[in-house]
Amino acid sequence: MRCHLIRSLSGVALLLISLVLLSVRHHGVRDTAQYEGLSERASVSPAKASPEHRREASSSRQGQKESQTPLNGSSGALRGLEEVFIAVKTTKKFHQSRMELLLDTWISRAREQTYVFTDEEDEALQKRMGDHAVFTNCSAEHSHPALSCKMAAEFDAFLASGLSWFCHLDDDNYLNPHALLKLLSSYSPAWDVYIGKPSLNRPIQASETLPNNQTKSVCFWFATGGAGFCISRKLATKMAPWASGHNFVSTSELIRLPDDCTVGYIVECKLGGHLLPNALFHSHLENLQLISRPQLQEQVTLSYGVFESKLNVIELSGPFSQEEDPSRFRSLHCLLYPDTSWCPQPIFR
Repeated sequence: MRCHLIRSLSGVALLLISLVLLSVRHHGVRDTAQYEGLSERASVSPAKASPEHRREASSSRQGQKESQTPLNGSSGALRGLEEVFIAVKTTKKFHQSRMELLLDTWISRAREQTYVFTDEEDEALQKRMGDHAVFTNCSAEHSHPALSCKMAAEFDAFLASGLSWFCHLDDDNYLNPHALLKLLSSYSPAWDVYIGKPSLNRPIQASETLPNNQTKSVCFWFATGGAGFCISRKLATKMAPWASGHNFVSTSELIRLPDDCTVGYIVECKLGGHLLPNALFHSHLENLQLISRPQLQEQVTLSYGVFESKLNVIELSGPFSQEEDPSRFRSLHCLLYPDTSWCPQPIFR
């Protein structure tokens, strides 16, 4: 009797142990299946990822700060400057004083990627730029509608180009094409990228016009057009309902602010995106003399003008004097491209 009882208890114990082991195995299989996809995605490097993995990873990162990290060689990385649409906004009265300087310097190194948007036909400009000189029907005034009209023309031309990146510049900017390429290579045009430099240390506040004479307060960051900014194709496509054709001017009228502010308003208030501030862009609204000579080659854009009632230019000695080269753009160009035919030798002491 005792032996029979012991055997019965032993059988019950073995049954319980088997059930416990089966339960553990079941949970282990379920947990493994739950994280198997995550493990596979984490183990695939951007450089080796399949198109499906890249699309899935890009989708999961959309709108998140973590997505704005270097691609390190993935297929979304910028392959060359030929993928960039560079738009320069100007007006007829600056064709000779400003545009000829740009044509002689940095545009000569990015001629095929650069388009000049102006308000009046000019035979001399057309001769140098060909069909890359775009004569808009916009007013020559420095008003919100006129500026927005030119920005709309730039934006539509970019969308029609099929290129990956849209970069806007003013006619008092020097662009370093190599520095721009290095910067954009850290991002994918398949991401929502809006990169530039704000002119304010805080978001701008505006009053948005609503139907029935109503208004609401809006607050957003924007990249100043005076320093230049870049937008990825994916984000530009999303902006189209507010930025293409006559829509850009209409959107600008809603907040009654210039074109660069309107871009920030569309990105942040209409689409919920964010400006990526970058210190490599520069406008005449900052003290350019604070940029040291060793740092010049790293900057994406530079400018010149008047700051605090003084001439505001980069600090750079030779090869041209201040009288010969008041903007310092020619001297800068010789520093970056010493093989330029009109650069004297030796260039710098």
